[in-house]
Amino acid sequence: MSSSYLLFGRPGSGSYAVQIALEEIGAPYERVWVGKEPEAVEKFRALNPAGRVPALRLPDGTVLSESAAILIHLSLAHPDAKVAPAVGTTAHARYLQWMVYLSANVYETALRYFYSARYSTRGESDAEVIRAQATNDYLRQLELVSRQLSPYVLGGQFTLVDAYLHMLASWCPLAPEMLYEHFPSLGVHARLVAARPTVLKVEADNAA
Repeated sequence: MSSSYLLFGRPGSGSYAVQIALEEIGAPYERVWVGKEPEAVEKFRALNPAGRVPALRLPDGTVLSESAAILIHLSLAHPDAKVAPAVGTTAHARYLQWMVYLSANVYETALRYFYSARYSTRGESDAEVIRAQATNDYLRQLELVSRQLSPYVLGGQFTLVDAYLHMLASWCPLAPEMLYEHFPSLGVHARLVAARPTVLKVEADNAA
């Protein structure tokens, strides 16, 4: 049994927020990039049958998938890191609400935008209209969460839901300058999160 975490990810994927979380809690971990080649994905299915990153092998050997679930688990498993409000508080209930909102809505919309042909039996012939609708949905969903920012999702304290939002907002089809012109509070949030040492470290690792 290992005493560290093992993160399976890919640059530009949902593993980005999980890696930030691991840096924030200060837990020992190793990071493994999973290739997109069919043979690499098929081999990875032995760990995560869905074949999608991220996946996190916990110290007891259990493999956990779904980025929101991983983030929530890490915040619960490491309460001393204070990356989430205390369990049982109203603030923690809101933390869970926004984690689920981002996962069920914003993440889903990103998938519709980037993999639009998968969302129609007509494939590429419907891709353009699916992408257009996904772009509109993306902006509407980010607008809703941007109203909550002051400057973080839960107020003055950074939590892992901010790492999740930072990642998902960076995937928005709209150019950052246009996005932040529409939603100034999201621009403030992006600058605050991007300046964190943990985020700078993960950015460098993902760009290497």
